Amino acid sequence: MKLKITLLFIFSTLVAFAQPPAGYYNTATGTGFTLKTQLFNIIKDHNDQGYNAIDNFFPIADLDIYYENDNTILDVYSENPNGTDPYNFFVFNTCGNYNGEGDCYNKEHIIPQSVFSSNTPMRGDAHHLLPTDGRVNGFRGSYPFGIVGSNLISQSGISNPTQNGSKAGNNINTGVASGFSGVVFEPIDEFKGDIARIHFYFVTRYQNLISNWSSYAMFDGSSNKVISSPFLDILYSWHINDPVSQKEIDRNNTIYQYQGNRNPFIDNPQWVEVIWGNSLSVPVSATQFNLTIYPNPSNSNRIHIESDSILDEIQLITINGQVMQLIQNPSQQNNTYTIENISSGFYFLKITSDNQSVTKKVIIN
Repeated sequence: MKLKITLLFIFSTLVAFAQPPAGYYNTATGTGFTLKTQLFNIIKDHNDQGYNAIDNFFPIADLDIYYENDNTILDVYSENPNGTDPYNFFVFNTCGNYNGEGDCYNKEHIIPQSVFSSNTPMRGDAHHLLPTDGRVNGFRGSYPFGIVGSNLISQSGISNPTQNGSKAGNNINTGVASGFSGVVFEPIDEFKGDIARIHFYFVTRYQNLISNWSSYAMFDGSSNKVISSPFLDILYSWHINDPVSQKEIDRNNTIYQYQGNRNPFIDNPQWVEVIWGNSLSVPVSATQFNLTIYPNPSNSNRIHIESDSILDEIQLITINGQVMQLIQNPSQQNNTYTIENISSGFYFLKITSDNQSVTKKVIIN
């Protein structure tokens, strides 16, 4: 009990006083990859505490004060945000050895160590290190993150999906995830935005090194865009559908005190679109027709489409490729078409006219 009280006091102190200093982002004035480089210059040269120091960091930054509020270790691979967790770890339940899920927790590199050959300062960077169940961490291995279909993989000693619903299997290779059919790992929805923003931080913080690292399916070998298709589309959709949480804000503040840099995409989530918006791979036909979609993002449950052309068909498609609404020969008023009763989320809007089609991103808040 005495240990828990001490850790909580440290955590509260760090969060209370850790905010970006005045002017921290003053030089972040550009757009596109210019902005990404400006952010790199702001967050580089962090104070590397080393890999082993993370063991002392987790009990400060990664206690569950958000769900059960029981001060156990918050593990994104075992947390059940809507009910009782399948198991819990206290700060002293670190691995050693493990045989099955729920035995102990260890350090999960969201970007696998094999990508950067376990070199510093990446290996000890708290922004992409999370405490996770040792067995699930081993199950994820070095698989990229993606959207798993029905073709799950098997591995001795673990269920798939895991006890909180995280799973591994072949990427669905359709919709937003088109272009990759290999094995991927998918966390539960509650933490998908967290995983996405960790990636956006990582490829910004290490843009000066990343093009020289080992081949990795999620990276394209460049130093600017870095995240390859379809993974950029997947991460972007996760970022939109799972907005920044208080957990991420608090952890970002604590990391700033710990190693002296911040994740700018937690502080300013809109920068993801500003930097990578033009690189999102949305299939577009060779022939365009005059088209305006508004408002986007929308704060209502409807979309208005203006076009000089007579539209033959409108499809509203989810990130998993499911057609939510199909409108054939839609009616128009003053060259405007309206789709209503849309739930909040990230969609593709496929519009067809005279055998030509165009697909646009749509965000409903």
